[in-house]
Amino acid sequence: MPALSRERLKVLISSGAVTGPDGLARDPSKKAPGGALFSIAVPDPTPAHNEAQDIALDVVFEDEHLIVIDKPAGLVVHPAAGNLDGTLVNALLHHCAGQLSGIGGVARPGIVHRIDKDTSGLMVAAKSDRAHIGLAAQFKAHSIDRRYRAIVAGKVSTSAGTICTFLGRSSTNRKKMAVVREGSGKHAITHWCQLREQLREATLVECRLETGRTHQVRVHMASIGHPLLGDPVYGSTRPIHRALLATLNFRRQALHAAHLGFIHP
Repeated sequence: MPALSRERLKVLISSGAVTGPDGLARDPSKKAPGGALFSIAVPDPTPAHNEAQDIALDVVFEDEHLIVIDKPAGLVVHPAAGNLDGTLVNALLHHCAGQLSGIGGVARPGIVHRIDKDTSGLMVAAKSDRAHIGLAAQFKAHSIDRRYRAIVAGKVSTSAGTICTFLGRSSTNRKKMAVVREGSGKHAITHWCQLREQLREATLVECRLETGRTHQVRVHMASIGHPLLGDPVYGSTRPIHRALLATLNFRRQALHAAHLGFIHP
């Protein structure tokens, strides 16, 4: 029997799926006596309410436990208002039919992290409960080796550096993230290094994430004066960079999740 999360156990107890020495155990907060034996009847996961759709995926690695895909820019990860279908979840429901994690009681791909719609690159999803739990634990412990390639505005004056701040919602625009004071956001650390001067007034860098916060690379590089080229939210508005993007016909932030390292659970 796969490991169960505390929240999943609470749901099973409340729904009458757990039996103890005194019969059904329906109170998740009740303390159990030492040595008491309980049996858990885990129901088969119900089908996901999202539609399985035959959307082509660039599969980098796959086995019976997990799948790693190279997500194209423009593909949304989760269905939400405005993107109810045509997402990575819809594609994985089709691709992994019959091999899906049921950790929450619903058969679905175990999405344990995400990247922005207009960012391309590597993502891992769990196909089994054990893989789901193991991957989620590594992301929570920040032990995943994640490295992004980015083209940033300007010529970077040093070869490498570390950005250590707190990130939270912007006080002026709730749709944006911003560097905030301690206690107002989450600790965020990005290690970056210059790979090469890519184009006129632009530099190719690698960013290694020690933490994984929303828009972390985009906000951190902008905070040191080198925003990502093509970033519609945090990017440069200088004419030289607009002209460069027009020349390249590049219509998104120049960010790619190039490296993903983890221990197979």
